[in-house]
This record gives sequence, C-alpha cells and structure tokens, in this order.
Amino acid sequence: MTAGKKKTDALTIGELAERSGLSVTAIRFYESKDLISSNRSPGGQRRFPRSSLRRLSFVKISQNLGFSLGDIREAMATLPDSRTPSKRDWEILSQHFVADIDRRIAGLEQLRENLTSCIGCGCLSLARCRLYNPQDEASGFGQGPRFLMGDRPEKT
Repeated sequence: MTAGKKKTDALTIGELAERSGLSVTAIRFYESKDLISSNRSPGGQRRFPRSSLRRLSFVKISQNLGFSLGDIREAMATLPDSRTPSKRDWEILSQHFVADIDRRIAGLEQLRENLTSCIGCGCLSLARCRLYNPQDEASGFGQGPRFLMGDRPEKT
C-alpha cells in the first residue's frame, strides 16, 4: 500500500492479483466458476471483498490436494456471503474434506505396503510372482497389476 492510500474493504482485481499471487486472468476464471464474487464500482470496475484472499488461498490449496473445482465450489457454498467467514466457518468447511483426505491417506498407505511387498520379491511380474500370483490368478480380473490395484484372489 502506498503512502497516503486509504485501506478499503474492497480490492481491485489488480490488487487482488498482487496480494494473492494469481494472474488477473485466473481471478476472472475463478469468478466465472462462482468461487469468488465481486461488485462493480460506479465506473464499472470489479471490486472484491478482502475475504476473497482467503477464498482464493483455499481454492489453490484444495486444487493442490487434487480436489475438483466442483468439490471446492460445493464446500465453499457453506460459507456466508453476507459477511467475512469466521475461523469457525472455515473449520466447518474443512470437515467436508477430512473424510476424503483420510480415505486418500489410507489408500496411499495400502499402495505403499503392497508395492513394497511386490517389488521386494524381486520378480517385478505379477504373472510370475510365486508369492502373490502363483498361477497367474490375477489375469482373470483384467489387465495390469490387479492385486496392486485392489483386486484380491478368491479364497477357495
């Protein structure tokens, strides 16, 4: 903020871009996807509430975690439009993602365990693996590393 410039509750698109580290084009894109909103000044310029900074940060973090814009928009719909979201509002919103993040972690841990076991046997081939696929049972499930993908041999 330059000396003598009054701090307002609204940011121009350029100020929002500078503060968020996003391009003006990206901000327009996120606005078109209803992830943030703006009002128009008497001169027709976009003015964004300061809370847009937190919203954009949440969008970028969520995208980095692999969530779709639709998932993010749905979660952000729980935030109040009439006021700046409080810490409690953000805590409630984050609960939407906790179960999915826990599921992803469990899946990655399972993949790590299975992958280590498979590579550890040395053959690197489920078609020849005497430990996990001795009679090429996995071929009945389809192509690829079926046991690593979650299929299990039938118990007889």
